[in-house]
Amino acid sequence: MNGIIVINKPKDYTSRDIVNIVSKKLNTKKVGHTGTLDPLATGVLVLPIGRALKVSELLTSNTKEYIAEVILGYETDMLDITGTEIKRNIPNVTKEELLKVLKSYIGKYNQEVPLYSAVKVGGRKLYEYARSGTPVTPPSKEVEVYSLELISDLKHIKGAVEFTIRCEVSKGTYIRSLIRDIAYSLNTYGTMKNLIRTRQGIFTLKDAYTLKDIEENNYKLLSIKECLPNIKTTVIEEPLLTKVKNGMVLDKFFKENISLLLDKEGKEIAIYIASGDNKVKPYKMIEV
Repeated sequence: MNGIIVINKPKDYTSRDIVNIVSKKLNTKKVGHTGTLDPLATGVLVLPIGRALKVSELLTSNTKEYIAEVILGYETDMLDITGTEIKRNIPNVTKEELLKVLKSYIGKYNQEVPLYSAVKVGGRKLYEYARSGTPVTPPSKEVEVYSLELISDLKHIKGAVEFTIRCEVSKGTYIRSLIRDIAYSLNTYGTMKNLIRTRQGIFTLKDAYTLKDIEENNYKLLSIKECLPNIKTTVIEEPLLTKVKNGMVLDKFFKENISLLLDKEGKEIAIYIASGDNKVKPYKMIEV
């Protein structure tokens, strides 16, 4: 079985849980995912299966869209409501101030990775340091926020301020950290209450199946070709087909710098890229 399936991940499941469930249902160990969602989060989780695992990095889009519910007034060690409260104050925030701060985060900025994350420092995952109480400085990395908007009113509840944002961000952006940073810019603390990934690249919630759909066989596997619409295809026949299957460097036979090569039945064989001197070489071997 080969292809891509998009799951609407429910709350309280890890991304690995979903992979294991789908793997068992489809009776194959060759299932992966292209972007972790925390147990608290729901929404789009893209699962490459079989030969599609070979193009996983191409399915991992540079842009993702989220809807997040935010609480201002306290911070937890995990930066969401599943964590233990570590800081608190009474926020004094107006809608105008919030809108100004949200606008200031559009663009690139250096974001500190959450302490409770799988990012490795010195060969150990950050959450391992956190759980053992071992001091460590989380790294920072450049991320980009393409859009960030307030989509609800501000609600004042028990000394806290709650609201909802929608954002489009680059790959590797932590929404928990973004909320923390927005709160710091407002001289308060912030915690993520809820998170929905509404889009990853070309995949949206409309494309996603529930676990019940999977259990009832109510789903459709997408082909690699369908999931890489920005890469033009080239149909090849013998003797070129055998040369491609053998991973040979060849004289350039397509116009673009990258092409998904198909046999005459439409089966994905490989992705080739230009390599200079009017040659092309294999980038991803799919049918091997």
